Amino acid sequence: MSDPDFPGRSADVDLTNCDREPIHRLGRVQDFGCLIGVSSDWMITHASENCGELLGLPSETLIGTRLMEVFSEPTVHDLRTRMQVLGSQDGHARVFGYAVFGDARLFDISIHRSGRQILFEFEPRRAVKGSPQDDGTVQALIARVQRHDTVEHMAAEAARGLKALSGFGRVMVYRFEDDDSGTVIAEVKEPGQAPFLGLRYPASDIPKQARALYTRSLLRLIADVDGPTHAIHPEFDPSGEPLDLSLSVTRAVSPIHLEYLRNMGVAASMSVSILRKGKLWGLFACHHDAPRAINYETRTSIELFAQLFNYELAQLEMNSELADVDRARGLHDRLMSQLSSGGSLFGTFESFVEEIREVIEFDGAVIFSEGRHKAVGPAPTEDELAGLARFLNTTPPAQVYATENLGARYSKAEAFADRAAGLLALPISRTPRDYLVLFRREIAQSVTWAGNPEKPVETGPNGIRLTPRKSFEAWQEVVHGRSAAWKDSERRAADALRVTLLEVVLKLADESNAARKRAQDQQELLIAELNHRVRNILNLIRGLVSQGQGDSTSVEAFQSVLDARIHALARAHDQLTLTEWSWTSFRALVETEVTAFLADGSPRVHITGAEIELSPEGFTTLALVVHELVTNSAKYGALSVPTGSVALDVALDADGTASLRWHERDGPAVKPPTRKGFGTTIIERSIPFELRGEANLRYRVTGVEAEFTLPARHVRASEGGDTPKVSQAPTANGAARISGNALVVEDNMIIALDAADMLSDLGAAAVQTAGSVVDAMKVLDEGGIAFVLADVNLGDEVSFPVVERCIAQGIGVILATGYGPSEDIAARFPNVQTLKKPYTIEHLRALLTAERR
Repeated sequence: MSDPDFPGRSADVDLTNCDREPIHRLGRVQDFGCLIGVSSDWMITHASENCGELLGLPSETLIGTRLMEVFSEPTVHDLRTRMQVLGSQDGHARVFGYAVFGDARLFDISIHRSGRQILFEFEPRRAVKGSPQDDGTVQALIARVQRHDTVEHMAAEAARGLKALSGFGRVMVYRFEDDDSGTVIAEVKEPGQAPFLGLRYPASDIPKQARALYTRSLLRLIADVDGPTHAIHPEFDPSGEPLDLSLSVTRAVSPIHLEYLRNMGVAASMSVSILRKGKLWGLFACHHDAPRAINYETRTSIELFAQLFNYELAQLEMNSELADVDRARGLHDRLMSQLSSGGSLFGTFESFVEEIREVIEFDGAVIFSEGRHKAVGPAPTEDELAGLARFLNTTPPAQVYATENLGARYSKAEAFADRAAGLLALPISRTPRDYLVLFRREIAQSVTWAGNPEKPVETGPNGIRLTPRKSFEAWQEVVHGRSAAWKDSERRAADALRVTLLEVVLKLADESNAARKRAQDQQELLIAELNHRVRNILNLIRGLVSQGQGDSTSVEAFQSVLDARIHALARAHDQLTLTEWSWTSFRALVETEVTAFLADGSPRVHITGAEIELSPEGFTTLALVVHELVTNSAKYGALSVPTGSVALDVALDADGTASLRWHERDGPAVKPPTRKGFGTTIIERSIPFELRGEANLRYRVTGVEAEFTLPARHVRASEGGDTPKVSQAPTANGAARISGNALVVEDNMIIALDAADMLSDLGAAAVQTAGSVVDAMKVLDEGGIAFVLADVNLGDEVSFPVVERCIAQGIGVILATGYGPSEDIAARFPNVQTLKKPYTIEHLRALLTAERR
């Protein structure tokens, strides 16, 4: 493609100063126009040699002459008016078909400022073949461009339109790549011409200073590569500076570029800039196989066409960016919904990376955080990722890092180049530590160059320089170790995704901290409640012992009553376990609680009204409330005397709520407590706080009254199904006996001694105790053991090895546990009976009897 404005790297150009070297000071103009320079006082300071031919004004007679002495007063007036319209802007004022000398000769005139000078360029008016072009033609051609929705298709349509406007034989659209090389992405040509579509040109063809000039001057025309050029006199101004021709439309170009075009068989060329956001995006490059001069008015239409194409290109890219934003927003919403519903980045990684794939193309993905990592698709191993993470920690923080050539940035990437050549890393923590990394595999890019981009400097006809290509056969370079480039839209989506994931991570961290705080608060509450429960149980047992002594006529009777009451209390707690996650009968809950305190079984708590069931949450709360009501009544209220009773009325209202009324009668006179204890707090506050219901507790002289309202979501009418029953104490059978020696495996000394006494009472000749598996094995090693009673949990170990040995040796064994029936135990030891704590000799005798059956 080469640069038509770059003077060439000839021997008289210092290559080290290319960025500062003027590329626009070839003091010559092309043959299709002439130039006159005027100072601020309208004195002619410069003139091209062809002024005499085109204007009939020899240049040597013009220098030092006032403009009004050369042109008529109306002409000077019109030119000054055009300059007034131009003002100080960096552009052109244009006059089309103007009779400069008042005769039939018409000129197109371009006026612009150049430093302290005003430059006038005159072109004889040329007749346009065919119908003249107008703004309507341009609009119609742009309308065709608007039909397409991809850059490539728009560029192809624009090339067709520009060919129709300009009449050039070949029109190409040349796009600059990220590395400043350029690719022909669209082409329209005459039949028989060699195609250039897809060719790539090295960045050196159009140096940086040439690109800057293309940004200012939108159109450059070379009417005839072999046409004469004309010098501008004088060559330098009085300060020694040449005239700045940056915006000149008639300026001649580098002889090196002309040689370049001749080598291509091009006789005329034109380039039109394509701008995007004020930067050079690409060029329309036009070639013709014969000299071709286009009048200024047509060139202006071409500039208008290019500017409208710039707008359409910007609109397309803006629409693409907005679509990218919409996709990124949709991805954000989906990920937030997916990850904020209790999921973690690790737990949902496989699913949410597939969501990302809809926005960003990748082959493999890895998330690594807090020393853990998880991969999907081709990716580095865990050891390789450890080094890669350290490398990523050196990249700019809080930014997406992207490269399509990881090996060039990180030497150890060669070890996994077959899996990951390109990388897009998203930091997802406040510190450089945690990342989501997307990988792309190597893609062997066949880049078709229009010549060798690394061609060495050679000696050419114009001195030591890079000789223009004499052969334009495609030169192909295969690039290894690179992935497909990450698009700007993908980088934007990645940055939006980074913010999303960072938001999720911070949200999860906040939720984790909040959950930890709730767990801590709940633990403290549970400890306090457990302490309260234990004290209540101890006090209750003490009361049972003391009250039972007065009613019992013998030690045996006292023991029987006490055992029954303790097991009734245990059954109440079992009810909580059995009904934890199902709707449970409220009546069963009350009856279980009351049974622990009414040893004679008399109906002293009368439940009337609707039969209702409680939700698991409602049951847990009501179990505590009922327990406190019954406990307090048994200690101080109606249930503390034989004549007292409680009326409990249940009503299910039309709106689904339930009303409970507790009314104690015929008990001792009630006095309000002087201090509100924890039990009273549970009665008054549990239902309002936990269930959003209502509670009202009143201490009347005739008895305690309490009213509760339960919200509809926690109650329902009873469905009449079976209510889980807590196992009752088995009936003792004196027939079951143990013969021989026995072993108790229990880590609690008091329980072990009590169990040993039970076994002795059941006939064991001698009973030994062991507190661990090792000690139990030693006893079994000595031999002579006929029966073993083993607790499942022995501190930090279980007694299963002891059970297995007993089964293997044919020794009778029963398991004891405080956790209730277990499917795991039943599956492992299907023929071994399980005894639930707390147990009595009656429970043990019943199991021995059942075992013998």
